Amino acid sequence: MSKSLEQLQKELKVANIDVLRVVYLDIIGLVRAKDILVSQLDQISHGGPAFCQGIWVTTTGGDVLDAQNIITDGLQDFISQIVPESWRELPWEPGVAYVVAGANNPDGSKNLLSPRNILELMVQKYQDLGLNPIVGPELEFYIAEKDENGKYKRAIERTGQAYTTGSVTDPKGTFLHLLRMLDQMNIGIFAGNHEFSPSQYEINFWHGPALDAADRTLLMKTTIKEVVARAGQHATFCGKPWSDEGGSGFHLHFSVEDLKGKNVMHDGGEHLSAVGKNMIAGILKHAHALTAICNPTINAFKRLGPDTLAPYRANWGLDNRSAMIRIPPERGSGTRLEVRVADGAANPYLMTAAILAAGLDGILNKLEAPEPVVGMSYDNESAPVLPMSLEEALDALQEDTVLRDILQGPIVEVFDVLKRDEVRRYKEAVSDPNTRETTDWEVKEYMSDF
Repeated sequence: MSKSLEQLQKELKVANIDVLRVVYLDIIGLVRAKDILVSQLDQISHGGPAFCQGIWVTTTGGDVLDAQNIITDGLQDFISQIVPESWRELPWEPGVAYVVAGANNPDGSKNLLSPRNILELMVQKYQDLGLNPIVGPELEFYIAEKDENGKYKRAIERTGQAYTTGSVTDPKGTFLHLLRMLDQMNIGIFAGNHEFSPSQYEINFWHGPALDAADRTLLMKTTIKEVVARAGQHATFCGKPWSDEGGSGFHLHFSVEDLKGKNVMHDGGEHLSAVGKNMIAGILKHAHALTAICNPTINAFKRLGPDTLAPYRANWGLDNRSAMIRIPPERGSGTRLEVRVADGAANPYLMTAAILAAGLDGILNKLEAPEPVVGMSYDNESAPVLPMSLEEALDALQEDTVLRDILQGPIVEVFDVLKRDEVRRYKEAVSDPNTRETTDWEVKEYMSDF
């Protein structure tokens, strides 16, 4: 056992933790886990417990596909890599703690199907340039209940309660209890409120280094679903769980610091720096491919479109919430860009890595950003319309060899195989696959897992 795990065991025993829940995300963004008895932690070798590689190629429908010859090669193991400093005690489950894990192959090399590993490698590419990417996640979600027929319904139906709190929008106190639990988790949560649609909420994070921010996002989403479930309700991050109400986004705020901690996104005054504009140009160049990774479900595309306050075109604007990339008004250390295209089903590791990869292309090749859009960006006909279906987005991702090369490894190809299967099953099950309405198939496929 490594010294880090030895220290972890000591810390857990002092905190009266007897069960360590090792959690990580698979490629499609589902949480996988194993409970380890802390008393046995000193018996674990190579950094963490083993898992079957088949988990990387398991669909939302539960089928295991033979991508990257994983089945053909005999469903070999990978070894989870516990990140000791990530452990957090669960205030709602005494004696239990979460800890985040990466993944290695049995020979000790990094497993390139691990989304966390891909983000770690991407961060290293920035650090090799003397840069450190900083990320601030911002997620919306719904709280639902089951009706007498076993179908999901919104926990409240009162409209017009955007940016409010209290008993009107949280009559059972579920959201308030959730905030308190998240606060005790110490993962950087600082605020929350009811959003535009009934029973829709938002949680606000402090920003931080990209890998740490993704780890905290994993812990936050897992906590939200767990705590809400214990209250007899259901939390969902699906992009568009109901046709008659707005969608839920997963917005990521990005900035880049030098290795001394100075924000290099502004020019010292009121304008973006060359690095900031280069990143914008790179993200817009790869916007169509990014849409697949940022919106990895059939349902996600029901949220995108004109006049939805979700992106429709590959453009950017100054403090413009209708654009794909918004530049908030703060300057100096607060200068950043906000990528608004994703929904909550997106894998935070893979999504962050992909956006950083696109930005890196912009930085390395000094790509020039177009002029920012003024007014409602949906009418900006000079900017291309984003893919409006998962299949169209996957085609764009397959064609974007530059982005795939920067991301490196087989993860994009496995993602494509899994998602093509999802498209196939949707088309077979739904009479009108082009409908903009949220179908029963989507509710069954995504509602409980995402």
